[in-house]
Amino acid sequence: MTMNADLHCHSTVSDGQFAPADVARRAHAGGVTLWALTDHDELGGQKEARAAAEALGMGYLAGVEISVTWASRTVHIVGLHVDPDCRALIDGLARTRNGRAARAEAIGEQLASLGVPGAYEGALKYVSNPDMISRTHFARFMVDAGYARSAQDVFSRYLGDGKPGYVSHRWAKLADAVGWIQAAGGEAVIAHPGRYAYSPLEFDALFGEFIDLGGKAIEVVTGSHTPDQYREYADVARRFGFEASRGSDFHAADEGRVDIGTLPQLPPDLKPVWERWL
Repeated sequence: MTMNADLHCHSTVSDGQFAPADVARRAHAGGVTLWALTDHDELGGQKEARAAAEALGMGYLAGVEISVTWASRTVHIVGLHVDPDCRALIDGLARTRNGRAARAEAIGEQLASLGVPGAYEGALKYVSNPDMISRTHFARFMVDAGYARSAQDVFSRYLGDGKPGYVSHRWAKLADAVGWIQAAGGEAVIAHPGRYAYSPLEFDALFGEFIDLGGKAIEVVTGSHTPDQYREYADVARRFGFEASRGSDFHAADEGRVDIGTLPQLPPDLKPVWERWL
């Protein structure tokens, strides 16, 4: 049987729309057979996610998505098959979360100067976990308030890297993120590489450093990639010898390109990152 793996999803524990158990039910309804909840810098939904997945008969991998600053830009590293009780990972994520509130207030000030008043207070209404306020919450406020057509429109015009409402933040180092994941017995995966505005030389340096740190996988088929990028990063996986991961990057019912469980399969010649755990 073909494995329908979705190893990149978010819940209300970070910036998703649904509680962990509800995301599990949506994944199951979409035909997912192996699932991971990978909230941003947070492990708080893991017990609920695993219990719901196992009750539905889905395979489950505990996961997390860690925010990293590399070459002055934000990169996300997914950790799969981690031990959510690992103290090194828990403490590292706590340090990474620090500063989100101050950054959010600064984003609100930036947006006010651009003609979007009350954005910080508006974003807070969409937050379930106050420690995890993010640009996604601002995007939801701005769409509902009529400042943009979609969350993607918000990021393209206001909140993406280098846009007028963007406020930089110093996240974890790549070495720290990979180290915490490895300490927790997990595998580090570079999330949606097609989203990063690096030059070819910078990408080669990123992939090389990741490999030197023990990283072995990248996301190839993901809701954050276009079909052309599926092919592009399949070629990257072949060139660097990476294992391949697959995940919708699901946040909400009306956000993103794809729903949970609807992605195309990985190219058959690539080694899936999940094979070692089955």
